[in-house]
Amino acid sequence: MAHQSAWVADDAPLKLNEKGRRTGITWAEAQDDTLIAAASRGAGGDNVFYIGDTKEKGLEFIGYCAHFAKFIEGNIADIWEGETEVEYVENGQRVVERLASYTIRFASGYRISALASRPAVIRGLQGVVVIDEAAYHNNVKAVIDACNALLIWGGRIRIISTHNGVLNAFNELVKEIREGKWEYSLHRVTFDDAVANGLYERVCLVKGWKPTPEAKQKWYNKIRATYGTRLDVMRQELDAIPLEGGGTMLPIAWIEACMTSDYKLIQWENPAEDFVDWPKPARQAEMELWLRDNILPLIEKLPAASYGIGGDFALRVDRADYAVGYVGPGMILNVPFIVEFRACPYDQQKQALVFIGKNLPRLSRMVLDAGGNGMVLAQEMRQEFGANRVDELMATDAWYREFSPKFRERFESKTFLIPKHPDVTSDLKQFQMSPTGVWKIPSNVRTTGSDGKNRHADSGIALINLDAAMDGPPREYDYTPAKIPGRTAPAENWRMRMTDDDGDYKDVAWNKGAF
Repeated sequence: MAHQSAWVADDAPLKLNEKGRRTGITWAEAQDDTLIAAASRGAGGDNVFYIGDTKEKGLEFIGYCAHFAKFIEGNIADIWEGETEVEYVENGQRVVERLASYTIRFASGYRISALASRPAVIRGLQGVVVIDEAAYHNNVKAVIDACNALLIWGGRIRIISTHNGVLNAFNELVKEIREGKWEYSLHRVTFDDAVANGLYERVCLVKGWKPTPEAKQKWYNKIRATYGTRLDVMRQELDAIPLEGGGTMLPIAWIEACMTSDYKLIQWENPAEDFVDWPKPARQAEMELWLRDNILPLIEKLPAASYGIGGDFALRVDRADYAVGYVGPGMILNVPFIVEFRACPYDQQKQALVFIGKNLPRLSRMVLDAGGNGMVLAQEMRQEFGANRVDELMATDAWYREFSPKFRERFESKTFLIPKHPDVTSDLKQFQMSPTGVWKIPSNVRTTGSDGKNRHADSGIALINLDAAMDGPPREYDYTPAKIPGRTAPAENWRMRMTDDDGDYKDVAWNKGAF
């Protein structure tokens, strides 16, 4: 069929095919691989290694190749069930491993072997490597990453798969290929493409049926109808549209529709490994300079509005993120910037949060993570800005049950406008349905950020806390004049005691006549 011919004719070193089920791509690949293994070196011959997601798939593929081999070599090829020796490097050590395999050997001296799905094993192979149903391998990302090492010695890679959800590494690779980040030749074959290219007629040929337009339509409708009301599953299986399910709260399309390059994720970089050991004045000066260079220019461009801050505290392993936002026209929650710190000392996070809070046009409310060490920072912000403006959040299932649906609704209705950044996208994808029936970030989730370091959906938590901060009317604040016991200070002239930035007491005088 046309889509099979197009796949075989493509001699790109890197090929990927996202497909609907039973569209014949693996069958076509088996024919191509048989020709390659049967050819001499001068004619482009090479070894072929097939890596399926199950042992049974490997045996089936080898059976396809044996079928083609009898036409190429004039006899039925023997299938050897045994072991294949594979050499690779793991943790800096040379490893030689013997793996169970199915193999066809050709007169050319080359072979086709079906091996187990092992990322470390793939790194040790040379030749044509076929990764079939890649999205269903146990360690999808590691399998795909391992393929890239094959290119060093001129290997060729064919990745074939139906989809297995939007969060799957296979879907991520397809997306990145479309964005031009990888030099793969990308093919896409849906069930409808295969039908248009003669799939029904091929089925009739094999089954001995007489093809008619009426029978074809009935057959087509029956295939679609077998999925019942599971339309999302049908689209994934037949139309190569990855499933959004799996308990995922925010589809990628919703997230990306709410992103803009005008808003920023500002990531603080530790100026030195021993920054935490610098003298206090030096740390304060360094942070003050960074805030004035990177944050103050953003704040000075903000419109007059009531602002909220959502914070997720962290010190060492994860990131500390603070999202700043306001509700603008159309009830859209705008997030002009998110400030992110990694391995930032506690005092400097406090310094940054006070700086941002005091320089915003009008701070309405903060919702800050008060778990662990975050409890101290949240309490100090409460003391700094007032209990009516700072919520010390100890998130519970009850809290998520109330606020996660509202958060989700913002994305669905496109009333969120957030920074466009791959780390933000990745963080927001981690909201999942928990066993207790609420959407939240699983405690064991760890992803790799754009800087190669661990993340725990940190900007996602900051954003949901910001949404909670902006939920409801703005929090206004007022003051009550201090009174000295036993007498009332005159309105024209009074004194009070307050602390300065170093925590020392000082007297502040108010004299109406001086103003």
